[in-house]
Amino acid sequence: MEDRIEHLSNSTQTAGVYATRVADFFDVDIEHDGSGFVISGDSKNVTCAKDAFVALDKLSSGTEIDETDILYIMNLANDGRLEEFLKTSDEVFYMTPSGRAIKARTLGQRLYVDSLKQSELVICAGPAGTGKTFLGVAMAVKALKAREVSRIILTRPAIEAGERLGFLPGDIEEKVNPYMRPIYDALSALLGQEMFERYYDRGVIEVSPLAFMRGRNLDDCFVLLDEAQNTTPEQMKMFLTRLGVNCRACVCGDFTQIDLPRGIESGLKDAITVLPDVEGVRIVSLNDTDIVRNSLVARIVKAYENAKNSKGEV
Repeated sequence: MEDRIEHLSNSTQTAGVYATRVADFFDVDIEHDGSGFVISGDSKNVTCAKDAFVALDKLSSGTEIDETDILYIMNLANDGRLEEFLKTSDEVFYMTPSGRAIKARTLGQRLYVDSLKQSELVICAGPAGTGKTFLGVAMAVKALKAREVSRIILTRPAIEAGERLGFLPGDIEEKVNPYMRPIYDALSALLGQEMFERYYDRGVIEVSPLAFMRGRNLDDCFVLLDEAQNTTPEQMKMFLTRLGVNCRACVCGDFTQIDLPRGIESGLKDAITVLPDVEGVRIVSLNDTDIVRNSLVARIVKAYENAKNSKGEV
């Protein structure tokens, strides 16, 4: 089978780079004949290659895409999910002080961001590197900047990696700060260090362990519960019943990194089982195809998943 692509957004040189990558991935031949690109090979592969080639040309017009994006687009085309991806929004929803454009890069991330825009409570589960926390924090900062909420509250259960805060040296702030460092880093990147410190000192942004949420009523805020896989069902219920008037909440976690004692059920798993039909709640599942870190991370996650399956674990 043979097909042609004539009208491209990028230069012939740039398109040629994509042509080489697409041809190798789909095992087809792609040649430039002076007026366009000719794709030849197995009919199914040619169709997928053309879809991927056109999508890469369109997505890279006016914006930069990297190797992770290129591989992701080709995999989507191969799986027949490219059209679904292109129908979802690819808008830049936030710009950092350094000029970095923040937007969802994968289909799962786009569904996640859309859910955060539309729902009062979003519960998101997925492996490391899928942007669960960063995108959640970015949407919280966006809501604060747009004055949709008056404060941001970010929290985590203090059980990660088997360490509890009471056993760590120093006063409560010294105990909490290193533990919350990933969230601090995200806020610093999104707001700039000076603005983050100003908001933090004024109490506009609060970062604290989950235990400190007990007994509170969270009004007019965007609250994010990170590392939610390490909550118990009781802790999760306690957190979710804190949500007050004009409160938007994001709960995210990774089932592959549960540090709860053996035999203790994860509150994240319990919530996903209990809440899917509740109005105002949206549940999003990300997987290894949504990993946007170094491509090595996706391969590591996949290797652990395969090893787990080979042992017959559930």
